[in-house]
Amino acid sequence: MIRLFFIAISISLLFSPLADADSPVRDHDIEPEDYFTIGVVSSVAVSPDGKTVAFTETRWEPPEDRRNTDLWVVDTATKQPNRLTFDKANEGSIQWSPDGKFIYYKAGHKRAGEEKPPLDGKGQVWRISPTGGEPTAVTRVKDGVGQYQLSSSGKSLYYAVTHEGKEDEWKEMRDSHSTLTYGHGISKYTQIWKLDLVNWRAEKIIDEDRVVGSMKVSPDERRIGMITTPDNELVHNEGWSRVDVYDAETKEVSIVTEDGWRASHASPYGWLDDIAWSADSLALGFTLSFDGFPTQIFVAEWMGDSPKLAELKRPDVVSVVGGTLRWRGETRDLCFEGDDHARTRVYAITNVRGGTQSSFTTLTPGDITVDSYHFSPDGKTQAVITSTLTDPPDVYLVGNDGKLDRLTQVNPQVDTWKLPQIGLVQWEAPDGSQVEGVLELPPDYKKGDDPLPMVVEIHGGPTSASKFRMRFWIYGRTMLAAKGYAVISPNYRGSTGYGDKFMIDLIGHENDIEVQDILAGVDSLVASGVADADRLGVMGWSNGGFLTNCLITTTDRFKAASSGAGVVDQVIQWGVEDTPGHVINFMKGAQPWGNLDEYRAGSPLYNLHKVKTPTLIHVGENDARVPVAHSKTLYRGLKQYLNVPTELVVYPGEGHGLTTYKHRKAKMEWDVAWFDRYILETPAEDAEKPSEDKPSS
Repeated sequence: MIRLFFIAISISLLFSPLADADSPVRDHDIEPEDYFTIGVVSSVAVSPDGKTVAFTETRWEPPEDRRNTDLWVVDTATKQPNRLTFDKANEGSIQWSPDGKFIYYKAGHKRAGEEKPPLDGKGQVWRISPTGGEPTAVTRVKDGVGQYQLSSSGKSLYYAVTHEGKEDEWKEMRDSHSTLTYGHGISKYTQIWKLDLVNWRAEKIIDEDRVVGSMKVSPDERRIGMITTPDNELVHNEGWSRVDVYDAETKEVSIVTEDGWRASHASPYGWLDDIAWSADSLALGFTLSFDGFPTQIFVAEWMGDSPKLAELKRPDVVSVVGGTLRWRGETRDLCFEGDDHARTRVYAITNVRGGTQSSFTTLTPGDITVDSYHFSPDGKTQAVITSTLTDPPDVYLVGNDGKLDRLTQVNPQVDTWKLPQIGLVQWEAPDGSQVEGVLELPPDYKKGDDPLPMVVEIHGGPTSASKFRMRFWIYGRTMLAAKGYAVISPNYRGSTGYGDKFMIDLIGHENDIEVQDILAGVDSLVASGVADADRLGVMGWSNGGFLTNCLITTTDRFKAASSGAGVVDQVIQWGVEDTPGHVINFMKGAQPWGNLDEYRAGSPLYNLHKVKTPTLIHVGENDARVPVAHSKTLYRGLKQYLNVPTELVVYPGEGHGLTTYKHRKAKMEWDVAWFDRYILETPAEDAEKPSEDKPSS
């Protein structure tokens, strides 16, 4: 049974701003080029007095082929924004000085012909007045700095630099043949330096031949918490990462998560996320995340010279978003972002002390999808970045009652767009489980209209979820609804925000239980009269690409498919991807030689002969997460041996995601043309033609 919440008048009443005489008329038909007009707000920081919010905005700036990030501020009273930076330096990692006189940030400012820091384009720490003016370089380190943190006093700046280490028995051979690439043995280890902002002298304080993925300095500067790994390979973040703490009094580093700590976890292949110190400098919070299992929250608390480690309880249903921990002001309330039924809210675990906790509090209730949040130092002012059903992300203040006060309107052009109608639908899986998805319908669709062509848009992860918000991106949402398609984004088994069991059910059942979840949703939408059973398509990227491959090897009901960076063989994936713990977890903890049948069952490759669906394949040339071998294997099988209409598009220089204007535009235009050709049966010569690969001004 399907329950639909997509009726246009309901969405308008519940979610859309009230129209008035001055509201722009929605008369603009969305095209791929409109995607490149969107500015993305990506980080936020509240000033010490709570009167100003700094944020970064990322935007396409023709004729450049890549986006650039700039620093802005907005006054919380007048809501007047002010842009502080203007060059192509990609400002980020914003922090306020304790007195509010400066905003510190990291950027790669470049002056033509300059080869020495700080204007050689390498990342340095800078500061600028919130009223504007010329920025000042704080660091001038050869080859730039990595992460940094300004001390709570504002008198010191801590920053990370890297140095190369070759420490195994083959060091001399590696030095003799240094132009070659090696599988291991060469790492970029991290050093932590402290810069005195009074006398401007720097000293190296930590050099442990470890890679520091994250560091946080306690407010009293007594300790530095770090997440470290033995080398740079991402595989060593899975199960080999640990929490280290440097003590400024003893000058020693101790390990908080000792060997054996992971023995009781659901999987040994979990990675540690960002860390957070309480205001009293006695509690260090961190998260442990997994592929396929729920994220856990831990706190190490000093009640003497050594810390006591405890796991915190999590709210029911809510899935913790790793790396989002913050303590609220002077309190012992530990906050985090959590997924719950296609929403992302900010939650607080209150009164965390001595391994105990009090209650759970929702700081941002309602239909909200938070991307980032920040508190003023006293915890009284909270800002979030969130989107709505009618707007991309903006900066909002959060009231004591959780209500939002909008501070920015980064994308006013969207007010004239004919936006899709967005709602949630639920259906029953074959085993009786309830499954949910986000449904987008064309702007002019009315209940009772003829069934629509429909594309199933599948999220990646799979430990992730499609969210209940406007999302215009290169994987189908907004664009396809604007072209007359219904778009269903299913939160299939394994997704976050639907409880631990719903997530863990996928373990040992890839290419099975989630495929049935998705097909049941398609059946329900066809039965309801929304979708036309004869005009169905499917698309996805990463795990969404994998599930696209699974679906076309399971059924021939889809008339077209767009498979992006998708796995076809789990053994190949285990052998070549940069995070093999992902595969091992879903294969019930087994290596290929320990459970080959499970690996084969989870691989679309062995059913390629069943494919009839015309398939468009996208992949980045340098994709380390789902290497190009999968896409080439899929292409060879379909094109060379099975005579299925197939196109392979390889994006030069790209990794697991597409980063340039020309590649993102090509992706969107290929998808629309492919679906029009095979779902709408538009002759190829009449399908929407790709435009020039040139940004518009």
